[in-house]
Amino acid sequence: MRIIKNIFKVLFFVFLVASISIFVLMFVVEKSLPNGFKLKIADELNINSPVPVTAVLNDVRYKDYTTKKAGDTYKVDLKMFGVIPFSSTTVEIVDDMYVAVLGNPFGMKLYTDGVLVTKIKSVTTENGEEKPAQKGGLKVGDYIKLVNGNIVTSNEDLSDLVVRSNGEKLKLSIIRNGKTKNIEIVPVLEKESNLFRVGIYVRDSSAGIGTLTFYSPTDNVICGLGHPVCDDNTSEEISLNSGEIVGAKILSYVKGEKGSPGELNGRFTLETISNDLKNCKNGVYGHLIGNVEVSSLTKVALNQEVKNGNAQILTTISGDTPKLYSCEIEICDNKSSTQNMIIKITDSELLEKTGGIIQGMSGSPILQNSKLIGAITHVFVDDPTGGYGIFAENMLQTSKEINSYKKAS
Repeated sequence: MRIIKNIFKVLFFVFLVASISIFVLMFVVEKSLPNGFKLKIADELNINSPVPVTAVLNDVRYKDYTTKKAGDTYKVDLKMFGVIPFSSTTVEIVDDMYVAVLGNPFGMKLYTDGVLVTKIKSVTTENGEEKPAQKGGLKVGDYIKLVNGNIVTSNEDLSDLVVRSNGEKLKLSIIRNGKTKNIEIVPVLEKESNLFRVGIYVRDSSAGIGTLTFYSPTDNVICGLGHPVCDDNTSEEISLNSGEIVGAKILSYVKGEKGSPGELNGRFTLETISNDLKNCKNGVYGHLIGNVEVSSLTKVALNQEVKNGNAQILTTISGDTPKLYSCEIEICDNKSSTQNMIIKITDSELLEKTGGIIQGMSGSPILQNSKLIGAITHVFVDDPTGGYGIFAENMLQTSKEINSYKKAS
């Protein structure tokens, strides 16, 4: 009898360990999968996973499902080892996607939606140091839209309203974390200037240089960077009132070193490429109004088509003519929309000149097997030979959303 009890204990323990292991494995596999898949009509759904995963649609293996056409979207069930259901995902059938790959430098002119608070400071008065902005509840990262009902679009607008307040309470309408909030601030008289102040630094515009990734003829949208433009002080994505994409030429560069990222130095040209720049999580986008040389179009790889191994980046480190350089890529396991792959520069010429990836290269197209697979987004500060990249499919999806938004408005 004791032997039977011991056997049951062992079996129960084995069952418990196996159950826990399966649940852990299910969690790990689900976390490693993207939120959805895009497939060409003739392609099979191949899921990269630590264990075999089968997609099932209407009780039929998805790869055996024959009634697929472009524009169709399916919800499929996922099973580990073909038998253990654990999740579901969507599959969208798409046609081949083509864009004009660029790699040219461009300039950005950005004008904030209101004025951005970048720093709270003290004001020296006859009674000592005071912080009226902090006392009133203003925070770094807030956008000031209205002061006493007056629209604020520049540093000068705000300064003039504060100076003319005569120390009376100011009613501010601000945007914080995307929500409107009303606060009140009482300016104080600065001892040295004898002018009323609230004790803040603000920004109403910004500018910079990056690299264009592609032009989508289907959407008439041009894009670059692969990541949003963020404020240097707050590290927050800049909320724009308006912006422009203009031409640029690279004049020089600073070589990157460990702990000190290099950068491209250039100047803007008079050419306006787009006058409706949008600052998005996947880069900067705008509808083309200028000219882009399109000699040929390049197929965009779907996310699951990108493989670890050799690739090339197309970037410009002198003038305005891009050049191909060799690199290696490694797919990231996280679900970040922008940090999809790790790029390692292997090209001896680029390593000698720039040390690898430097600031201003963000947006540089990445090519593999003659397809556009992504763009550079970040450099590793401690290792300029490497950085992150975004999938091209993710950028193209944003391009379509930008175009749809314009049509709807």
